[in-house]
Amino acid sequence: MIRPFDTQMMARAIQLARRGCYSTRPNPTVGCVLVRDGQVIGEGYTQPAGQNHAEIEALQACANPRGATAYVTLEPCSHEGKTGPCAEALIEAGIAGCFIAMRDPNPAVAGEGIAKLTRAGVDVIEGLLQAEAETLNPGFYQRMRNGRSRLRVKLAASLDGRTAMASGESQWITGPAARLDVQKLRAASGAIVTGIDTVLVDNPEMTVREESLAVPDQPLRVILDSQLRTPADARILQAPGQVLIVHTDATADTTALAAAGAELLVVPAANKRVDLHAVVAELAARQINEILVECGPRLAGAFVQQRLVDELVVYMAPTLLGSDARPLLELPIAAIGAQQRLDVIDVRKVGEDYRWTLRPLLRDFAQ
Repeated sequence: MIRPFDTQMMARAIQLARRGCYSTRPNPTVGCVLVRDGQVIGEGYTQPAGQNHAEIEALQACANPRGATAYVTLEPCSHEGKTGPCAEALIEAGIAGCFIAMRDPNPAVAGEGIAKLTRAGVDVIEGLLQAEAETLNPGFYQRMRNGRSRLRVKLAASLDGRTAMASGESQWITGPAARLDVQKLRAASGAIVTGIDTVLVDNPEMTVREESLAVPDQPLRVILDSQLRTPADARILQAPGQVLIVHTDATADTTALAAAGAELLVVPAANKRVDLHAVVAELAARQINEILVECGPRLAGAFVQQRLVDELVVYMAPTLLGSDARPLLELPIAAIGAQQRLDVIDVRKVGEDYRWTLRPLLRDFAQ
């Protein structure tokens, strides 16, 4: 048996895994540490899609892994994808034992990696620091478990809950530190969703511009535009990366937008607007683990009202915009009993602003 285990080694593997949080999509980020006689002899974390997984990185960093114990944050894969199965690589390397933080919910793995290791005589123990490992890839785990991407809505507001002036002017409510933090949210996302109103009013690029985050490619940018009002010269179409415009008019002329590089997708209409459930389903089918929604109060309210939001990330600035300014959300609630309660996950100061991370308590929301 490979006991006693060393939680510090698994903590190191989790620390390594976090290095890949902006670069491995759609794959999960994983960390691996190889240990012999209490000493680290190799370590690694998952590289961008199509490149080495964490286990291979650790094995290649080790002169002689035979007889070592592996600490891995996620069950080693057992199937052939863009890379070979990591479980077999560990077996061929002569690993004697393997601590695994959590089982892979991917149906293509789902315990088969552990079974392969066990059949080969590798001593396997799972569940070490599982709660910590669960925080590494929440979108991937959710998509594997229930087929739906994790969706977060990002909002920036004044202390009195206003997001823009009545004219639509909104730059800048929050400070530089909060804006940098938003860059990290974008970098961790597979898709950034916005509405046509935001495109027309703000003309944003919706890209990851912070070079230190080292994203291998830009997240997919998605414009919800039922009537195809997106200008062909919009900045979002000029910036690097792919843009998907979702609309409802199958007969519309899309020539100019296609020539500008956009992909056009027709989905069903819901109340004369893009069906949000269809959009979320489409993005999950495209292997998007994390969806970040950056939009105006109407679309943000629609996502909340249709129970599609897993988290709200609200940056609140210590300033007042007044009663004529636009609200945080357009969310028609007529009675106090129908209020939307939120679970506070985290509150922290970001520069001069505060970031609230909240989770809707859907059982309290009466549509």
